[in-house]
Amino acid sequence: MKKLDWYILKKFLTTFFFAIFLFAVIAIVVDVSEKTDDFVRSQLGFRRIITDYYAGFIPHIIALLFPLFVFIAVIFFTSKMAGNSEIVAILASGTGYSRWLRPYWIGGFLMATLLWFANQYVVPKANVLRGNFEAKYIDANSSYNALLGQSNHIYLRIDSFTYAGIHYYDTLVKRGGPVFLYTVKDNKVTENLRAESIIWDTASKKWKLDVLLDRKLKPMQEMVVNETTRLMNFNFKPSDLTRDKYTKDKLTTPELTRFIALEELRGSEGLNSLKVERYRRDATCVTVILLTLIGAIVAGRKVRGGSGVHLAVGFVTAALFIITDRFSTIFSTKGNLPPLMAAWIPNMIFLIVVVYLYRTAPK
Repeated sequence: MKKLDWYILKKFLTTFFFAIFLFAVIAIVVDVSEKTDDFVRSQLGFRRIITDYYAGFIPHIIALLFPLFVFIAVIFFTSKMAGNSEIVAILASGTGYSRWLRPYWIGGFLMATLLWFANQYVVPKANVLRGNFEAKYIDANSSYNALLGQSNHIYLRIDSFTYAGIHYYDTLVKRGGPVFLYTVKDNKVTENLRAESIIWDTASKKWKLDVLLDRKLKPMQEMVVNETTRLMNFNFKPSDLTRDKYTKDKLTTPELTRFIALEELRGSEGLNSLKVERYRRDATCVTVILLTLIGAIVAGRKVRGGSGVHLAVGFVTAALFIITDRFSTIFSTKGNLPPLMAAWIPNMIFLIVVVYLYRTAPK
């Protein structure tokens, strides 16, 4: 790293963090003005509102627009450099065009790494705070009441041969019933288990079945077992029985991966939205690098109109990216487009844009 690298990298980071700080302040002010009545009705103090809501809202909104603000920051400070003929001087001194782009690569990788870690672990935890607060105190018609109430008729596939059903499951007390479980082999039922209730035992971390009847069927005989209580180690936990359409936003990446695998085992439908979310958490980080390079190449060219023209081009590019991303997501969740391809199509398209802009840029 030489003085040129530090000079550009310092401009990159300071411009980005200043822009994201201003945007966070504006977003909070706008959000407070919209939710003032809701905050008053919640009867919560200032500290509770900060810790229970805005501690989750701020990471969520920053991560949502992180690539866009990286793009805008790059265009803004690079356009200023181009307007002051700094880039012309750098290239005229014998510095190659690729060498000039090196600090942008470094800055892009730093920002992408920061966003990757946030997407995997920080933002999902923040979404738990934000989502629960909004559901409880702001949106009276949200899924929160359903979560506190009873989720009727939950059916799931435990393994390759075993199927289960739980009626009237209450996610608040982690209890449900009655419950049935049967095992099928060679298209024949080999075991049929029924119980009055099922409850999560926090001490043993297992499911406790009360008043159960276990029938094991063999070709020429039947064995019946009655028990008052039995502890069973199923492959699902109370959180897996929660029916919340925002679950994918609240799970960390390891939890989301496990949840997808479990839902596939159950034979659940509509898994493409979960898979697109999983793959997008990685793809968005690459988006940051691509937008950094596009911003540098576009704004590095000195044109009439200065920053205004560059920002206009930047916003058009960002709009095209968002449209491409939305279309690919819809084709995956509502159609047959593979989720992995849906998450990476925008990056593949804009990689072509980066190559084209690099080859046609005046060097």
